Amino acid sequence: MLDEVERWLARRSWSASDRPLERILAAKRGTTVSVVLPALNEEATVGAIVSVIRRELMSDAVPLVDELVVIDSGSTDRTAEVAAAAGARVVARDEILPRIPAAPGKGEVLWRSLMVTGGDVVCFVDADLRDFSADFVSGIVGPLLTEPDVHLVKAMYDRPLGDAPGQGGRVTELVARPLLNLHWPLLAGFVQPLGGEYAARRSLLEQLPFPVGYGVELGLLVDALHTVGLDALAQVDVGVRKHRHQDGQALGRMAAAIYRTAQLRLSRGHLVRPRLTQFERDETGGGKGFAPRTYAVDTEERPPMLEIAEYARRRVA
Repeated sequence: MLDEVERWLARRSWSASDRPLERILAAKRGTTVSVVLPALNEEATVGAIVSVIRRELMSDAVPLVDELVVIDSGSTDRTAEVAAAAGARVVARDEILPRIPAAPGKGEVLWRSLMVTGGDVVCFVDADLRDFSADFVSGIVGPLLTEPDVHLVKAMYDRPLGDAPGQGGRVTELVARPLLNLHWPLLAGFVQPLGGEYAARRSLLEQLPFPVGYGVELGLLVDALHTVGLDALAQVDVGVRKHRHQDGQALGRMAAAIYRTAQLRLSRGHLVRPRLTQFERDETGGGKGFAPRTYAVDTEERPPMLEIAEYARRRVA
């Protein structure tokens, strides 16, 4: 590991307990905080997350979060209804910037969320977390309120896989971490570079392009490094993250999108074939063969929000 990264780890890695809520609230002053939950068919978990944030971080005693928004990206279950009943403002993805047809993907939802939130600090939290703790929000928002030269904070945590501690994050270990260590070694100190829980200043997010799909976390991290430098990035230990795990096929598609995002940033070059072929057991004809299944790899990116006319008009208004 680079000496610079070792120094950064000592200086910019904290625990959520390092900043009690009293200290964070005292530092908040006039800074506003928005929490965004991107959600697709998360009725089983989104309500509990919203309830914890409302109860523990949006009360008269602890007014840390100013707005809580769930962006529903086309759920077919009761995600929107459950989130609204728990106290979130729910906005449908397709109602935001309707002149631009929505692309499928998490990054698309995060990008559009900038249009319908107003906080100086924007905190993203995945909607599939179980046993959710308010530390996931206060822990990563805290440094942005107490450290004026920090611009983006990632959560770090243990990720159990079933009963095996620390075995989650397979795409991180097999794809993202090797890519970062080899091509962006200044980012090698991030424990969870692909984690969906992070907070940033709006002034940074609105300058960055957003990959529309699974590559959004890696893309934002790499682009933030080039925009504000390593010392403006930080991470906070928030404990244990429990969530729904993807199957191996889905992980393969995720890995391909992340590799594509890295490739674009390495060379802005041409991807010869933006497709990924995977194989599944063919159950027809006795199930003795494998059938190929080919998927498109996310290649689209949204421009910095500052370049969108509607967003520019809103800033002037």
